[in-house]
Amino acid sequence: MSIEILVNVAPRETRAAVVESGVAQEIYIERTSRRGLVSNLYKGRVSRVLPGMQAAFVDIGLERTAFLHAADIANLPAHETNGRTDDTLASLAPLGQPQVEDIRRLVNPGDDILVQVIKDPIGTKGARLTTFVALPSRYLVYMPRGEGIGVSARIDDEAERQRLKAAVAALLPPAAAGGYILRTAAQGVPAESLREDMIYLDKLWHHVRARAAEAQPGTIVHEDLPLALRVLRDELSRGVSRVLVDSAREHAHMIEFAAAFMPDAATRIELYPGPRPVFDLHGIEEEIGKALDRKVTLKSGGHLVFDQTEALTTIDVNTGAYVGHRNLEETIYRTNLEAAVAIARQLRLRNLGGIIIIDFIDMQDESHRRQVLAALERALAADRAQTHIVSLSPLGLVEMTRKRTRESLEHLLCEPCPSCEGRGFIKTAETVCNEIFREIVRQSRQFASRELLILAHQDVVDRLLDDESATLAELEAQVGRPIRLQVEALYGVDQYDVVLI
Repeated sequence: MSIEILVNVAPRETRAAVVESGVAQEIYIERTSRRGLVSNLYKGRVSRVLPGMQAAFVDIGLERTAFLHAADIANLPAHETNGRTDDTLASLAPLGQPQVEDIRRLVNPGDDILVQVIKDPIGTKGARLTTFVALPSRYLVYMPRGEGIGVSARIDDEAERQRLKAAVAALLPPAAAGGYILRTAAQGVPAESLREDMIYLDKLWHHVRARAAEAQPGTIVHEDLPLALRVLRDELSRGVSRVLVDSAREHAHMIEFAAAFMPDAATRIELYPGPRPVFDLHGIEEEIGKALDRKVTLKSGGHLVFDQTEALTTIDVNTGAYVGHRNLEETIYRTNLEAAVAIARQLRLRNLGGIIIIDFIDMQDESHRRQVLAALERALAADRAQTHIVSLSPLGLVEMTRKRTRESLEHLLCEPCPSCEGRGFIKTAETVCNEIFREIVRQSRQFASRELLILAHQDVVDRLLDDESATLAELEAQVGRPIRLQVEALYGVDQYDVVLI
C-alpha cells in the first residue's frame, strides 16, 4: 500500500491530506485564525474548583476557561502550587476521616500552574487540560512528571521492543527524573539517534520551565509545531513514500526541519510544480465536499447516512438500490461488509469522535454478525485515534467510541444553517400558511386597522395565492378587511410578518 501526503498552503490556511493507495483517508486543516491548541503549554491560573465534579476551571488566556480533572493533575512541586506544602493540602481533608485524593488537596482558586492542552475547545466546551506534560520529538515522548519507559503498541516485535527499552534505559543518567515513550518511528533506529532526541528533549524541558517561571498567568509557554511540520513528525513513520507541498517557502521549512530531525526523510519531500492545485490530485477537494454530506453512497448501490449531534454520531446503513444476486440475507450481509470498511474510512476523513452508534442492517445469521464486526475492527486498525467497539447486538447496533482531540471536519468548515438554526429542517409552506391564518384572526380581534399586509417568502405567497386562495378569501370576509400579500426576498420559508395598516 502506497502512502502519500499532500500539503496545500494558502495565505491563511494550511491543509494536509493522507492518501493511501490513491484514496484520501485523513484531512488536516489549520487556519491562522484558529490554530489547534493540542500539545500547547500554558501558564494557567485556577479560577474555580468544583469538588463535586473533582475538577477545576483554569484561565489560560482563551475565550472560555479550560477544564482540568483531578485525574489529570500530577503531584506538583511546591513552586508550581504557589508554595503550598503537603501539610497545607492535608488540612483540607475532613476531620475524623481517612484522607482521600480530593481536588482541593491538589489545586485552589488563584493557583498558578503549568498545564498542557490535551483536547481542543469543541462547541461550547473549553479546552481539556493536564499537568502530566508530554513533549514529543522524532522518536520519543518525554514525560517530565511521569516514570518508566513505554513502547508504542504499534511496534509488535517483542525483541525490538526490548531492544528499544534497554537502549533508553542505558542512556538515562543516574537519578534521572521523568519517563519516556518510544514512538512508532523509533523502530529500527540506532541508540545514537535516541540519545540525540533525549538531549533535545532535556533542553526543551529546561527551556519550558524557565519560560514558565517568568510568564504571566494566561500566556502560552510553548507552542506545538505548525501543521506542515507536524505531519512530518507524526506521519512519516507510517511508510510514506513522498510528501508533495505546493509552497516553495513551506517546502524550504520542511526540508530544514527534516535535515535536523529526520535526515533520511528529506529526499521524500518534494515541491509540487504542477499547474493544477495539488489537492486536485486524487480528487481531494471532491472528497472534502463528500465528507460534509449526510449521505455516503456505497459502490454496491447501498448508502450510509451520518447524523452528527453534540452528544453522539449515528450512522445508518441502508441497502438502497442494491438487490443482490442470491437471497435477502446474503444481500444484507454483503452491504454490511462494504459499509464496515466505508464507515472506518469516513470516521477518519470526517474526524468524528466521542460516542458513535452504527445501525447495521439486521442480520439473522450469527456468523455474519461476527464477520461484519471483525471487518469493522480490521478497518479501524489503521486509525491513529484510539477506538473501542462494543459487540454487535441482535438488532444490528454497534456502540463504539473514538477518541476526540480536535473538531470534526463539519464543525471546522461549517456553521449552523441560519434558516433552521442547526435543527436540520424547516417548517413547510403549508405549515406557515396555517400559522399566518391564525395570526390574522388574532390580530384582527385585538386591533383595528384598514387592511392587513402579509410579508412572507416567495413559496409561502405562491401557496396562499394558489392552494390556499379559497381559504384566504373566506378569512378576508370573516375579518372584514382586505388582505394584501408581499414577497420578502430575505425571508426564510418559515419567516413571516402580519402588518396592520
